[in-house]
Amino acid sequence: MSVTGGSVTGVRGEERHDFTKAESRRLRMRSLRLLGSLLRPVRGQVILAMLVVVVSTAAQVAGPALIAYGIDKGLPALRDDDWMPLGLTGVVYLITGTLGAILIAWYTILSARVSQNVLIDLRKRVFLHTQKLSLEFHESYTSGRIISRQTSDLDAIRELLDSGINQLVQGMLYMTFTAVALFLLDGTSGLVLFAALLPLALLTRWFQVRSQTMFRQSRTASASLIVHFVETMTGIRAVKAFRKEKRNEKEFGGLVEDYRHVNARVIQLFGIFDPGLVLIGNVTVAAVLLVGGFRVVDGDLAVGALLGTLLYARRFFDPMEEMAMFYNSYQSAAAALEKISGVLEERPGVPDPLAPVDLRAASGNVTFDNVKFAYKTDRVILPHFDLDIPAGQTIALVGSTGAGKSTLAKLMSRFYDPSEGRVLLDGVDLRDLHPKDLRRAIVMVTQEAYLFSGSVAENIAIGKPDATLAEIMTAARAVGAHDFIESLPNGYDTDVNKRGGRVSAGQRQLISFARAFLANPAVLILDEATSSLDIPSERLVQEALQTLLSDRTAVIIAHRLSTVSIADRVLVMEHGIVVEDGTPNDLIAGTGRFARLHAAWRESLV
Repeated sequence: MSVTGGSVTGVRGEERHDFTKAESRRLRMRSLRLLGSLLRPVRGQVILAMLVVVVSTAAQVAGPALIAYGIDKGLPALRDDDWMPLGLTGVVYLITGTLGAILIAWYTILSARVSQNVLIDLRKRVFLHTQKLSLEFHESYTSGRIISRQTSDLDAIRELLDSGINQLVQGMLYMTFTAVALFLLDGTSGLVLFAALLPLALLTRWFQVRSQTMFRQSRTASASLIVHFVETMTGIRAVKAFRKEKRNEKEFGGLVEDYRHVNARVIQLFGIFDPGLVLIGNVTVAAVLLVGGFRVVDGDLAVGALLGTLLYARRFFDPMEEMAMFYNSYQSAAAALEKISGVLEERPGVPDPLAPVDLRAASGNVTFDNVKFAYKTDRVILPHFDLDIPAGQTIALVGSTGAGKSTLAKLMSRFYDPSEGRVLLDGVDLRDLHPKDLRRAIVMVTQEAYLFSGSVAENIAIGKPDATLAEIMTAARAVGAHDFIESLPNGYDTDVNKRGGRVSAGQRQLISFARAFLANPAVLILDEATSSLDIPSERLVQEALQTLLSDRTAVIIAHRLSTVSIADRVLVMEHGIVVEDGTPNDLIAGTGRFARLHAAWRESLV
């Protein structure tokens, strides 16, 4: 991970927590920008809440001053049977106490609304932004870390907003008003309190510096736990198949121990910080009592004023323990906000065009114009690649693993943009097309047929959300999926369960075929889409393909040469270069690589 231009870029350094001062400052600025953008829509509610808490705090702080007045003025007046000063003091004390309680309740409601609005906004931002990010981001940023951003990191921010901010605002206002009231009541006692601020500031700074790194480590350790858990549960079949339970248990135990160790160090810090606050508070109160006691004896200070200064000195430190707990929440939330802001500042590798070209009715002509493509590792996959696919032509891509076939399909679908050159659809650069027009024109069916929780009909309708049941059934019949769907417990209304667990791999693939055909794209890409089908299902799909791919541009990537037979044209690729190009029959009749592959495939069937 590197910090440049005030932002963190890259994801390979996600585990870093040993930032330089300059990097830490940039991280804080980035987090503050995010926090400011979150608070901007609710600034009216924030201002109202601040006004309410200011008035309520002032009402609470008035108590010791009223007590001092009652003792020094009210009690002596009783000797002259004058109940007015003491009675008025009691009434005002009751009013300020009641007003303070009511306003605090109102403030609690207002702050809760603000925190919930901020959290809702942040959750939506993270979800929507991660959807917009390109495939490259999701291939390098593990799903476990994304889940961590939406769960543990947001929970840390929620804890800060729900209680921490209240503790901070009320505590700081209470301490400020208390200090002012103490100075007004007795300036000398105020100077004693002021002297205590220096060791208080030093202790707080010491805690801040040492805890910042530890809380970053805590957030990283928490994310690592979630990542390991998600990956284990997602790949549970492989875990059981290869008896990886013991190894996972050992790895997870190590991560848990790391998390425990980091949190133990945080607790040790609090074991010094919290008692330190108590010690400074007790010493200050003792100093105020000592200085004030001598002044009472000398007649320079009234007894009531001394009691008031002692109450103020004691109350000044009361919020400190709560503010220490706030700092716990703050550091954890700050580390979480740094990670979330890092995700939100990731820019899509395939940005939407600023002035999109309208192409609602594409014919399907695809052109690769001097395309070069390399991943961020600088590994060149396609070196200056040229290809023209006329509209309505079906081509098959054949070649060994790593030849660039899937990369070609990803560029055609604009999951990636070329490093150099252009990919054109009907003469228009894909980078200039509106995403809706692009996804309407080009559809890819991959080897992994992903089904979402919901019914079979709902999964097929993803290809055309406003499709009728009749259209859905027609698409299913076209790919040979109708019969097995009808045999399910509730037919098209059958819930496929999580990730399509209720149906077989081949059935999931047929449903994904129906989804793609319902979308009726101008260009259809099949990236090894028949690899999970058994022979009867594959033959059934091939029969459907011959009908449904007519007058449609199609690109078929397949290791099974039986699928290639329906193509008009075959491209054999090696190291990102087309080494053979021709019809299936012409290439089979030759002596090239495809002819040898076809002969080996025929022998395997004997």
